[in-house]
Amino acid sequence: MNRSVQRDAILSELRSVTSHPTAEDIYKSLRVRMPKISIGTVYRNLEQLSAAGIIRKLELSDRLRRFDGDLTPHFHRRCCSCGAVGDIPAERLDALFGELAAAAARHGCSGYQVEFTGVCGKCRSNQNKEEK
Repeated sequence: MNRSVQRDAILSELRSVTSHPTAEDIYKSLRVRMPKISIGTVYRNLEQLSAAGIIRKLELSDRLRRFDGDLTPHFHRRCCSCGAVGDIPAERLDALFGELAAAAARHGCSGYQVEFTGVCGKCRSNQNKEEK
């Protein structure tokens, strides 16, 4: 894959955040520094980076494609209230999911994606303030 100024900027932007942004989020952030970048360029480069295994594409149940620059093993949690996506370190769940992945592999599965859902701390805090 050839490097370009736009691709390097997209990758740098994605790796600088832990919010698992959408292509639109990355586009809006980059437009400040690169006013001529197009949304199509962002989408195309994210897809190419994902296909090359340089980043991870998340297709979560909120139906928005999000992207993750962190390729270390980890899981994701999504807030059902605000939609924020965060990380859960893999070491907490590795043993359990290792066994499940091995069982799934025996049935022809080559991977898995797990999404935990709930209400994030910020939304819980806001709900508690509203209840008082």
